[in-house]
Amino acid sequence: MNASGQVIVADTAVDRVNLLGLTRAQLELFFLDLGEKRFRAQQVMKWIHHRGVRDFSQMTDLSQSLREQLDRIAEITPPHIAEQQDSQDGTRKWAISVEGGSLVEAVLIPEGDRATLCVSSQVGCSLDCTFCSTGKQGFQRDLTAAEIIGQVWLAIDSYDAWQSGKGRVVTNVVMMGMGEPLLNFDNVVSAMSLMCDDLAYGLSKRKVTLSTSGVVPALDRLAEWTDVSLAVSLHAPNDALRNEIVPINRKYPISRLLESARAYLDAQTDKKRVVTIEYTLLAGVNDSVEQATELAQLLRDYPCKINLIPFNDFPNSGYTRPSGNAVSRFWQVLTDAGFVVTVRTTRGDDIDAACGQLVGEVVDRTRRSARYQAGRHEQGLLQSQE
Repeated sequence: MNASGQVIVADTAVDRVNLLGLTRAQLELFFLDLGEKRFRAQQVMKWIHHRGVRDFSQMTDLSQSLREQLDRIAEITPPHIAEQQDSQDGTRKWAISVEGGSLVEAVLIPEGDRATLCVSSQVGCSLDCTFCSTGKQGFQRDLTAAEIIGQVWLAIDSYDAWQSGKGRVVTNVVMMGMGEPLLNFDNVVSAMSLMCDDLAYGLSKRKVTLSTSGVVPALDRLAEWTDVSLAVSLHAPNDALRNEIVPINRKYPISRLLESARAYLDAQTDKKRVVTIEYTLLAGVNDSVEQATELAQLLRDYPCKINLIPFNDFPNSGYTRPSGNAVSRFWQVLTDAGFVVTVRTTRGDDIDAACGQLVGEVVDRTRRSARYQAGRHEQGLLQSQE
């Protein structure tokens, strides 16, 4: 099963198809292969995503024989919540158990009449941005479409909100959790299709945001598959610095990344769309007035808004959070240059749910986590001997 809509129908109960992660087109093909009409897909989608029903026997608008057949060859299986934590500010974080023995994390951030769900796309991350805790955990595998959309399903289910009259538990989704979404292209595109489908979660394309560190080849073809909002994790005003803190920049430099992001916007029918530029402020690294001026020059006449993110610390990160004054000075330079600039409020830091803090538990096949810990241990020994 991939972004082109190919679906393999299971022949045995041992190898059941998980319908949770199938898009409308994929589910229609599934039922056509069974000799059923396309509209069966619409019925089942509503049961899964509107009502939270996992038991085929409860799907009363399907025939008894079809329900029995589905029970033999298919399943509706979200990932499992291993732990739930609630912050004093209302933020909720889940540690979610996935196949392979790892945990990934998802975070729901309520704010007024909005509730933004931060969704993970990989078990760990195959990139190694130096200021991100997730990257230090190494990488195991991509999440399946069912495991990605399952985070939305679980968030709603954890509030017991199916047909409860509580309103939308999730109003916005950001693909900014663990992993680089564009390195898991097919599964992420399928999951975002479900997020925006009226038969599933019905979110506006403006309320689903994909954030990338700069996987340019995948970004170049993203507009062929979706028109969700786009965020670029920039974090530096020049290639020399970005090469150090966002290593993928050595392969796809800033000019190429911004060109690709602009092409994505140009492909949209809504010509008022802009790219969100994400910029994590690291004290003494990228937060000076001079660097703010350089960033303003870089983005001059670029269709964007800028989101400043004061660094959220994690153990042995090697970085510190800038002072409030430093953040204000940086913001002022950009605002004076005519940009729309926001400063992200830290939410959920008492449960390590803030931006850049998501770690889970990764069965790391890259051994990056072990190397990172060994390096930190060696550094600590050297410091203790000074």
